[in-house]
Amino acid sequence: MKLSYNWLKQYINTELPEPQKVSEILTDIGLEVEGMEEVQSVKGGLKNFVVGEVLTCQQHPNADRLSVTTVNVGGEKTLDIVCGAPNVAAGQKVIVAQIGAVVYSDTDSFPIKKGKIRGAVSEGMICAEDELGVGTDHDGILVLDPTTEAGTEAADYFKVANDTVFEIGLTPNRIDGASHYGAARDLAAYLQQNSPDIKAQLPSVDAFKIDNNDLHIPIEIENTDACKRYTGITISGIKVAESPDWLKNKLKAIGQKPINNVVDVTNFVLHETGHPLHAFDAAKIKGNKVVVKTMPEGTPFVTLDEQERKLYGNDLMICNAENAMCIAGVFGGVKSGVSETTTNMFLESAWFDPGFIRRTAKQHTLSTDASFRFERGADPHMTVYALKRAVLLIQELAGGTVSSDIVDAYPEPMANYKVSLTYANLDRLIGEVIPRDKVKSILKGLEIVLLHETQAGLELEVPLFRADVTREADVIEEILRIYGYNTIAISEHVSSTLSYAPKPDPELLKNLVSDLLVSNSFNEAMCNSLTKASYCEENNDFNANETVTILNPLSSDLNAMRQSLLFGGLEAVLRNQNHKTGNIRLFEFGNTYKRKNVEDKNSTHAFKETANLALLISGSKKDANWNAATEVSDFYYLKSFVDAILDKLGYNIDAFKTAETEKASFDYGMSYEHNN
Repeated sequence: MKLSYNWLKQYINTELPEPQKVSEILTDIGLEVEGMEEVQSVKGGLKNFVVGEVLTCQQHPNADRLSVTTVNVGGEKTLDIVCGAPNVAAGQKVIVAQIGAVVYSDTDSFPIKKGKIRGAVSEGMICAEDELGVGTDHDGILVLDPTTEAGTEAADYFKVANDTVFEIGLTPNRIDGASHYGAARDLAAYLQQNSPDIKAQLPSVDAFKIDNNDLHIPIEIENTDACKRYTGITISGIKVAESPDWLKNKLKAIGQKPINNVVDVTNFVLHETGHPLHAFDAAKIKGNKVVVKTMPEGTPFVTLDEQERKLYGNDLMICNAENAMCIAGVFGGVKSGVSETTTNMFLESAWFDPGFIRRTAKQHTLSTDASFRFERGADPHMTVYALKRAVLLIQELAGGTVSSDIVDAYPEPMANYKVSLTYANLDRLIGEVIPRDKVKSILKGLEIVLLHETQAGLELEVPLFRADVTREADVIEEILRIYGYNTIAISEHVSSTLSYAPKPDPELLKNLVSDLLVSNSFNEAMCNSLTKASYCEENNDFNANETVTILNPLSSDLNAMRQSLLFGGLEAVLRNQNHKTGNIRLFEFGNTYKRKNVEDKNSTHAFKETANLALLISGSKKDANWNAATEVSDFYYLKSFVDAILDKLGYNIDAFKTAETEKASFDYGMSYEHNN
């Protein structure tokens, strides 16, 4: 996830520290910064591009379509430049890429160097719009206002904005930080410790008003388990067009592609508040009604990427009176979205159950900014604010009038979490007494409401945007991350306890075996516990009914827990062989999983987990050598290592009864059974 430094500054009533310091603070408070990048509103920042004045322009002596020009780029400095544009002429003010500048295209870039073109010296390039990255026109060079002063930096002329973008490694529990305001709230809570007046605040929506009720679109929620709240409003008389530079620059800074003023506003509000929105063309809402429901299994639906997808029976859909318009919380439909011809629109702001959205996103292999947030837990209390904020921005950029009341379908309002915090537990878990005023200040900065205070502790109300803060320990963790883990002093007191370990110690035995195998040129493999269910379905050695399947698999290749280490080991051998590693010795300690009771689907007692050791050998016993014959590894060579392991563990080999075993997976095999 990306955060813009310039964007963050808009929500805090103070000057932020330098980006490097902000990066350190974000990491300390749980929003780990994995990278920082300097970005510009125009790629490359137009470094070494200046305004120039074409002094002379003559036909190239050796090329009909080229001109030889002399260009003043400030003061007495002139450059000889060969230009191929048909509209170049003496007296023009133009943008010149000087030697050392880099010209970017969508897919490539090239540096400007001094050279000769058809025998004429060229010391730069006079640029078109698309070569500068400020437009798409390539019919000729960009001609500026005649009053523009030669030598002016192009970055100043085009008001190129510079920004720093933080790449945040967001953990799944911190979806509250998946927005600029969410990160600003944490920053402000941290900075308040030294400056109590600092606070984070969302922009005001007090200017929002209803203009008329000419386009009322009712909302009906059929599946109230999947959709707890659905809020909508209509805007009439909008003009869909290109977004202004300020909006495009903000979106481009965080890697978003501008589309049009309406869609860009919904994306802007998403990255500002963390709450996804969706805009519909009101003319395409058949029956003038929005219905939130699931559709029959196999119903075809064409998404925005123009792919037809077959719906699953548990996919939540946003429908009109006749058909589906959007996969709720995941992806829009190709026939219902806002386009250049849209004049009236319906704006959606909703809360969808994370489980439904996660299942749909996985089933259709769709991952969007909206699904990323909904499947981790959006804020149901944000729907109305996000709607008003978007409406005001759309009216500012696209015009229009609000043509309905806010329709807020909210059958069962969700309450904030109530949590009790005792100071005794706070001090015990942190290991240090934090001043009580500082504790309350941190909680206030995080928008956790203090309901009641006693000498023993606090009664708190935690907002729903913190879906992971539901227990006392969670609140203590919140206090500690803002207070600062590094602020807690390290105790000089050392405590120790005696504990009894089981005998034999499993870890000690594993280490003994590992040392033995590694000393014999084995490498340890660590294969995924998730595998293909089809491995057991197509092999008579295994009972497919005993396979532990995954409810929401990432893919068909990772849809079940492994019943054996065999298949993962063979995949590792195959991968090594494909990379030209012929002589392979691998071992793996790993668990396998089975369903003991195929009738019992839910109880943990229905499953069995078993520890295993697998050995795999392929190729020759030794690497090729000029003075030794090549010996191919065989079954008995593998058996020798099994015997060595048993001997290392103190077993008498003679105490084992061996017998041939027949399995579909092996050409031949052997089983060991202890006589006792």
